[in-house]
Amino acid sequence: MEPYHAPISPWSAGLACRCPRCGRGPLFKGFLDLAPACTSCGLDYGFADSGDGPAVFVILLAGFIVVALAFWVEVTFEPPLWVHALLWIPAVLVVTLGLLRPFKGVMVALQYRNRASEGRLDTPAP
Repeated sequence: MEPYHAPISPWSAGLACRCPRCGRGPLFKGFLDLAPACTSCGLDYGFADSGDGPAVFVILLAGFIVVALAFWVEVTFEPPLWVHALLWIPAVLVVTLGLLRPFKGVMVALQYRNRASEGRLDTPAP
């Protein structure tokens, strides 16, 4: 019988990059590579397949933030193009790389909470 684990918020576990079941063990073994299992409760992370979902959300959010700030800077200060390049290329890198890991953690935690799995087609009985 599996030990009882009190349910934790997938948002807090995901943003902290912790195990979605116990909230203590690390979720990642590298920057974006999932660990094989939780070192605290033993949950196998084999169920997790976030795909490109986190990257899409991060790109949309980072694009909105950076474009809005670039537009504001252009309208307010009218800097030359090289200033825009100097400001927004590093900003895009910082925002996207800073958000990608926590977004992937939330996606994995939501998959665990909702018991998401690969879709299967029903086959008719012979």
